[in-house]
Amino acid sequence: PRVELAWAMKAHQHAQVYFNLISSVDPKFLNLTKVDDQIYSEFRKTFKDLKIDVLDPEELKSEPAKEKWRPFCLRFEGAVEDFNYGTLLRLDCREGYTEENTIFGG
Repeated sequence: PRVELAWAMKAHQHAQVYFNLISSVDPKFLNLTKVDDQIYSEFRKTFKDLKIDVLDPEELKSEPAKEKWRPFCLRFEGAVEDFNYGTLLRLDCREGYTEENTIFGG
C-alpha cells in the first residue's frame, strides 16, 4: 500500500506538469522523451485497436491487458526515465483530471 501511495503521489505530480505542458503547447510540437516516435510506433503495433480518446478501464486493467502492457513498458527500460512508474490517465481526453475521469495505471 505504501509503494502504491508513493507511485500515486509521483503520478499526480507528473500529471500536473504534463497537463500544463499539453495545455500550453500544441502537442504536435511537444516531445516528452527522445524516443516519443518509437514509443508511439510500438504502441500502435501492440495496441492496434485501443481507442485512446475515451479509454475503457477494462482494456487497461484486465489480466489480458496487463499481459500486454508489462512487456510493452519493459521495451523502454533504459531509454525512458521512470519507464515503469504508475501514471494517471484521463479516461476522456476532452476532460481534465477529476476523480471521475482519472484512472491510475501502474
